[in-house]
Amino acid sequence: MFELFETKPDIHVQEKEYKRLLGYPSHYGLNGRARQLADWARQWYAENGRPWIFARQTDSLDISNGHLLIDNTGFSSSSLQHQLAEAKAHAAMLAVVSAGRECEEKARQLWLEEKPDEYFFLEVYGSAVVEYLVTIAGARLCEWAEERGLAVLPHYSPGYTGWDVADQKQLLELILKQNGRHFPAEISILETGMLRPKKSLLAVFGITRQVERARLAEMIPCHGCAMPSCQYRRAPYKNPRRQIEDVVTLQPQVNGDGNGGTSRASLDPNVRYSVSTKALQKWSRERLRLTVLDDRSVKARFRYQGTTCSNMGRPLEFEYHITLEPPDRGYRIADATCAPAAGDDGYTYMCDYIKDSEMLMNTIENERPLPGKPLEDVFKWERQTDPAGCYCKPASRRHKWGLVLQVIHYALVQYENQGVNRQMARSI
Repeated sequence: MFELFETKPDIHVQEKEYKRLLGYPSHYGLNGRARQLADWARQWYAENGRPWIFARQTDSLDISNGHLLIDNTGFSSSSLQHQLAEAKAHAAMLAVVSAGRECEEKARQLWLEEKPDEYFFLEVYGSAVVEYLVTIAGARLCEWAEERGLAVLPHYSPGYTGWDVADQKQLLELILKQNGRHFPAEISILETGMLRPKKSLLAVFGITRQVERARLAEMIPCHGCAMPSCQYRRAPYKNPRRQIEDVVTLQPQVNGDGNGGTSRASLDPNVRYSVSTKALQKWSRERLRLTVLDDRSVKARFRYQGTTCSNMGRPLEFEYHITLEPPDRGYRIADATCAPAAGDDGYTYMCDYIKDSEMLMNTIENERPLPGKPLEDVFKWERQTDPAGCYCKPASRRHKWGLVLQVIHYALVQYENQGVNRQMARSI
């Protein structure tokens, strides 16, 4: 059975995450006293903190008939049971991460010394470390799963909506069961269910053979949490994610002959799309912007919204920019690029980004599907179906490129049909 054990993981808490936990707006730049305290807390932990991660695999998972049994131990979480059942999980990873007791002890000392500012910044930094540790634990598990054709689900923990914190005790017992490991520090449970050291977290990651992971976005714990002021929220409560921009309904801009279209359709309206007409209509309306230039070449911009496949299914957004030659040249693909949307950092939580950020982003930047080919060649392009929300693997990136090009094709077919109809009306 697989085990993950790291006693000296590198800690790289992002400034944005630290500010979020401190309660500052994301656009606010720390300065003055706040800047000094934030830098001090980060430096103190780098010199004195002892973070660690442990996770072990169990194949003893029973989620039948609404029950949740892990290693023959029953748990009360209907939310976790539903998540595992929906994804057809067959196994689980039981994990514990800890920022160590040093941070907690130093914070207590600062409080006794009547230094509330230092106490607050170090206390919050410890929480940020715990979040970072569970993030990289998810990344390590994703890497292990990918090599075996499996998928890891977003983690779930006692205390989340639908899981009583009292279950911490038996979950910790399972995690520590016959592991033979000597952890850097003892971890225990108080009668209230709180962990000691308190800057620690227990978690369950489901494992599934169903690698078609598009539906994992529906499993983000925040979607079911109604606490409006929660500083840990990363997704709205029972609401769809917001659109970054109100994309205007498909309105090609023409500065040439003024008829807004072409008198002869050059694209085949009867091609077989890989997604439904309803989806094509929605995406062309909400995520696509086309501009037809004077020479009838086309500029297209498409906004993709997805999620990471682990790390709580964090939302991410990428923009596609495509230039097509005029229709009399078959709408050949003159240029095509893909990059993270401005202002979005969800991509930084993808497993392969955490593993090797430079390699992944260079690969995404340099991928150019079907260069110089007619747009309709997308329907001849042989590629694997992989609807994962992230950009870690080549198959999932090609899948997204295929969807983008099909949406553009669909929108241009509608545009051409409008032009043909206008031409026919003038002839009559």
